Amino acid sequence: MRKVAFLGATKGIGRALARRMAARGDRLVLLGRDPEDLRRSAADLGARDGAGAGIATCDLLRPETFGAALDEADRLLDGFDTVVVTAGLFGTQEALEADADARDRVLTADFTNTIHFCELARERLLARGGGTLCVLSSVAGDRARKPVILYGAAKAGLSFYLAGLDAKFRDQGLRTVLVKPGFIRTGMTAGLPEPPFATDPDAVAPAILKAIDRGTPEVYVPAVWRLVMFAVRQLPRTVMRKIKF
Repeated sequence: MRKVAFLGATKGIGRALARRMAARGDRLVLLGRDPEDLRRSAADLGARDGAGAGIATCDLLRPETFGAALDEADRLLDGFDTVVVTAGLFGTQEALEADADARDRVLTADFTNTIHFCELARERLLARGGGTLCVLSSVAGDRARKPVILYGAAKAGLSFYLAGLDAKFRDQGLRTVLVKPGFIRTGMTAGLPEPPFATDPDAVAPAILKAIDRGTPEVYVPAVWRLVMFAVRQLPRTVMRKIKF
């Protein structure tokens, strides 16, 4: 049984993953910015496992909330051993180019503040001998592409950071799991044109949970995206300038 501090469990991939964790008996504390969303999600998990989940307020745009939220999760779980981060913001390239405030929110939430949160989680996990830190990045960070320049830049930096954590701290007991989803049908992607291999949160949650249990350093979901992005990374710049992908 895992004891999980979970940031982002109320929507999309996070909700699908949290439901699977609760159903098998893991204990969860849900972290998020909307208390009503947290209460609804905790009740939903309680209907699945009979125990429910704790909640604590944590806003990815307010780093001053991070420490207290993790401390509350620690208290409710009597020491968490796993931290999962699926929260994040998205904006289309056109929207982020046109709106400096939106651009700042996405870059801050998806890169700077996610790293600040992970650093606090890392310190707490290492202080007790280790644990698992699972964070969602994106295939958008694998190669600079016209439709996701800004969002992809934030995710590229986040992926680089998580790979560095694995290199430095794996031998000290910190198992970092970097998840790179492809196009997943969630509220974040609603209204966007779907590429091949688009799928739903429930279809990718089992692979993410397996990676958490195994401590897999990097996992693409669905798995086909590992091959897709390998091919994309081989394309010359002259081709990348011409294609819309």
